[in-house]
Amino acid sequence: MTTTTASSADWAATARLLRRSGFGATGAEIDAASAMGAQAWLAAALASDPEKDAGAVRTPVPQLAILPKPSGPPASPERKAYQKALVAQGTQLTAWWLRRMVAVENPLGEKLTFGWHNHFATAESKVRSPANMLVQNTALRRLGRGSFTRLAETMATDGAMLKWLDGNTNTVKAPNENLSREFMELFALGHGDGYTEQDVREGARALTGWTVGQDGVVAFVAKKHDTGSKTVLGTTGNLDMAGFVEAVLSRPASPAFVATRWWQLLVSPTAPSAASLQRVVAAYGPGRDLRAMFGAILSDPQVAQQAGSLVVTPVEWVVGAMRALQVPLTETTAGKFISIFRSLGQVPFEPPNVAGWPTGQAWLSTASAQTRYQAAVRLAAVGNLEAIASTAQTSRVEAVRHLLGIPTLSDRTAVALRTVAKDPKRLVATALVSPEYLVN
Repeated sequence: MTTTTASSADWAATARLLRRSGFGATGAEIDAASAMGAQAWLAAALASDPEKDAGAVRTPVPQLAILPKPSGPPASPERKAYQKALVAQGTQLTAWWLRRMVAVENPLGEKLTFGWHNHFATAESKVRSPANMLVQNTALRRLGRGSFTRLAETMATDGAMLKWLDGNTNTVKAPNENLSREFMELFALGHGDGYTEQDVREGARALTGWTVGQDGVVAFVAKKHDTGSKTVLGTTGNLDMAGFVEAVLSRPASPAFVATRWWQLLVSPTAPSAASLQRVVAAYGPGRDLRAMFGAILSDPQVAQQAGSLVVTPVEWVVGAMRALQVPLTETTAGKFISIFRSLGQVPFEPPNVAGWPTGQAWLSTASAQTRYQAAVRLAAVGNLEAIASTAQTSRVEAVRHLLGIPTLSDRTAVALRTVAKDPKRLVATALVSPEYLVN
């Protein structure tokens, strides 16, 4: 790819770091990070408290009550009212997270929270409790840069997760293997360490006893827990939830599995080199330090060599565009933009299955191209385009590149943008669907 815009290699590298660490990045944000130094910026971003972010403070967490499920036939007025209230709460929850992702000054916290939401994928369509989904979302944000041990234990006993993977019905008399199996396969270990069906069964026994009441509160009921001896991945004893988690996370393949999954979310769909993986796993260390792991991933020398390899997801794309264009969002208007998520196939709190959303080229199909452009036109129509409109037409391609934080443009893209430079809305919409904006 040849470049037709004047941008230093340092600025371009900083742009890629910020884009991977958040939801896109504006030229102003990249300028500030470049002046600060990319590694200093990364260290400050990782050390920041997501709850003290000024944008987060302006979008307080909604108060969602547990909705008691009524009895009676599905068509009864009470059941219809319940279903309507559930939908309203779900829309309120998704709209709030959209507003928060757009509003925060340091988007790394929300980017990591969204990544953990994909890692511990849980969907409201089965959980049927926006309040429980909110509790999980808050936990992912609070614990997502701490110890993976604590995060994994919290997710193993999380109300939404227990409902999603049937842990709520896992008892000594009727063990349910779903949570045990998915915890090993998708959350912590993968297939690389050879767990067996017997390990899954024994793990299910260790996880018995956790329930979610009608009030949404998680409780451990001792009489429903299997107190017998179990053997999980070579660890034998009267294992409970914490014992199960430790047995799984202690396996040699677990650190590399966690590190590789996050590498593929933040850097490249391909696995890291052996040297890069070794550095990241060393940072993760025996303490399973997630902040150190993220720092190692995002500062790895291989990151600069992976330019243009990571396709942004629809949520990243929409939020990034809204942030750059300063799209105004209120509690009322935010809900209207959820339709864009839905049209693009990725709605927060609704992953398609326990494996999460697809990645990579799946988002760039020919069939979705027109849908993306229509969404881009809609976003450009309500965004602040003053930075483009006030610029001379001959300089607008460079202006839109800077506004959207695009590191470089190919000759082909630059030509396409120049042909629509007369119309700021068309220019911005075209830039939003350019290959250089759709990949990091």
